[in-house]
Amino acid sequence: MSELTLTLIKFGFLAVLWIFVLSAVSVIRSDIFGTKAPAPASTPRRPGAAAATKNKGKTKPPRKPRKPQRGRPQVLQIVDGPNAGQSVPLGDQTIMLGRGTDAAIRLDDDYVSTRHARFATNGEQWFVEDLGSTNGTFIGSQRITSPVPIGLGIQVRLGKTIVELRK
Repeated sequence: MSELTLTLIKFGFLAVLWIFVLSAVSVIRSDIFGTKAPAPASTPRRPGAAAATKNKGKTKPPRKPRKPQRGRPQVLQIVDGPNAGQSVPLGDQTIMLGRGTDAAIRLDDDYVSTRHARFATNGEQWFVEDLGSTNGTFIGSQRITSPVPIGLGIQVRLGKTIVELRK
């Protein structure tokens, strides 16, 4: 081989190596600082409609572990997982759950992302939204990808942690 060919191979290998290093740094950066979440809309528009049309044709609907109760929720409580028993009172503010320091409830769960999920209200109904987590947010066995309305007693699973709205 000529010296020019060997030099080009060396530069090509060096370029591939730098691409690998930069992508590894990017992944580490996003894990440490999280990704920017878009600003929440003031009133979500029928968040379940997109999921209903997406799941059309699938055989079984998601199973709800318990029958939802009636009334207005007062607290968001962790019912199972490493932080079981912790709760946060509900108001009009958005509640974020995750391992990050900006979370209202900081979860000690290895399967939960830094900014995992957000609970928000439009004044009448509470919604849960996954914030692009790695392991997902589930209602029953159904993974959610857009804001989904939830009521009292509906269990939401984030990693090994289960939370629900309670009176």
